[in-house]
Amino acid sequence: MGLLDDLENEAQRRKAEADRAVEVKTERESAYRTILEPAMGKLRAYLTELVEKIKVLQPKIAIRHEIAGYGDVVAYVEHEYELRDARQPSSLELTLSFAATVASSECPAVTVEGAARVRAVANLFQRHRLGGPLAERKDNSGEMAGAVFKAKGKIPLAANFMADAASGQLRITFTNFDDFGSVTKNVPPERVDDALFDEIGRYLMRDPNSLLREALPDDYRSQLKAKVHEQTVKRRWEATIDSRQQEDLAMLKHEHGFGASLNKLGDAMGKLKGLVQRKPAG
Repeated sequence: MGLLDDLENEAQRRKAEADRAVEVKTERESAYRTILEPAMGKLRAYLTELVEKIKVLQPKIAIRHEIAGYGDVVAYVEHEYELRDARQPSSLELTLSFAATVASSECPAVTVEGAARVRAVANLFQRHRLGGPLAERKDNSGEMAGAVFKAKGKIPLAANFMADAASGQLRITFTNFDDFGSVTKNVPPERVDDALFDEIGRYLMRDPNSLLREALPDDYRSQLKAKVHEQTVKRRWEATIDSRQQEDLAMLKHEHGFGASLNKLGDAMGKLKGLVQRKPAG
């Protein structure tokens, strides 16, 4: 094949790609106009009716999130809901917002030891607006030695539903439901129906549902399980190392004061290094 043939083939390939892009764009716009746009109206009606019934029944809906270094934060949904919609020429968006009040009496009061760990938990509490430490304890040198934490406040929750002609799909985003943070699911237009709405309702009420459940291969599930175990062991040893480090430093300060020699400090760090290099038991 000569140069002209190569150029002709490349031109044909690019034209085919351009034609396919136009075809995909047309398909997505058609799906939005004929399926998604009407379905969003039905979803709005469904959410409106759902909220009205929940307000009457006042079910006790619990939200449980784990804070690393603290434990479980337990909250209960307040039945004050706000449903907003936003319409653009080629998109529709629905947002259902409400909150859950932290049940402080059901949350642990945890004493966190060590300056680094106190700062880490305090930062997480601040990020999620769960209050600050109830009590802080400093050592003789004035450094942070520990603090007591007990969760309080409110957890904002939001369910966002976005349909647009550009994607030709329904994008669902839930914030602070299963954990602190957001999770997103894209739904093709042919699956946006009454069955999906029912799954959404069950998810919002924390009833058993399969809305975000994905079928994972067995080998991948095994990898995830092994990874979780590995992270658990790692956290356990990190806590042990941190505690050992605090003990060694406290001992140095007690025995030698602030003017401890570098040799003594080096010996303590050497012991700590030896602890880290040991293979942790599973």
